[in-house]
Amino acid sequence: MMNREETLKEIIAGYRDTIGERYQYQKLKNKYEIPTTINEETVNVLRAYFLDYIYPEYEKRQELNDAFESLDDYSKRPEKLLRILMESVKIVFKYGRHLPKVLGAGLKALTSFRAATKFENNLVAEAIRRKISPPYDQSKINRLTGFLSRKEIEQFIDSVQSLFEILHDRVLVGKIKEMLHYLIAKMREKPKIYGADEVRGLEIGMEMLNKGDALFKQLTKEDQQNLIHLVIKIERDVLDEIFQEK
Repeated sequence: MMNREETLKEIIAGYRDTIGERYQYQKLKNKYEIPTTINEETVNVLRAYFLDYIYPEYEKRQELNDAFESLDDYSKRPEKLLRILMESVKIVFKYGRHLPKVLGAGLKALTSFRAATKFENNLVAEAIRRKISPPYDQSKINRLTGFLSRKEIEQFIDSVQSLFEILHDRVLVGKIKEMLHYLIAKMREKPKIYGADEVRGLEIGMEMLNKGDALFKQLTKEDQQNLIHLVIKIERDVLDEIFQEK
């Protein structure tokens, strides 16, 4: 019988290799019309962002899973964070009735990591069910992906698009970062009320937004949109190829 944890470890490694290969600048340039302003360095930073925050290596997963479980809870019950924000006269005065909407957008961006985890867990389930053993090269990863519901994978792609569109909204991402900074500071002040994983979840979320923000800052508004369209086009083209082969 295949061991689930070992299979997960191998699936993660295989999928990371697939992403690393998929986002090679020269390969993309040969296949897509990429603006000259989106250069090789930008694509390399994008690939690193994916591998660090959307598809991190196995060893980093447990810390992220523990941290993001707390964000799942906050996504279901955002009023818990909203109560902390309401303690700040400055933030309440600044955002007023828009406060819940900004917080909701922030939580939506931070939970995009969980969508990738769900996707990989489904690949593991298929590998075990169909007795497809490691190592998982691109061919096996594509085969396993083809066993999943296309609609489900589309939802995963949509979550990545949502994250990028929030990063594209320069005003919104600035508001989210300000709120997260305040929340982290306040929760650190009350360690008996807020656990380390809760704070760590927001810290990792802040780090993820900061890195994405740095990527988008170096691009014009037009090229930010071009990059979003390129990523979604690449991911949907991969799906088209996989499901056409079935």
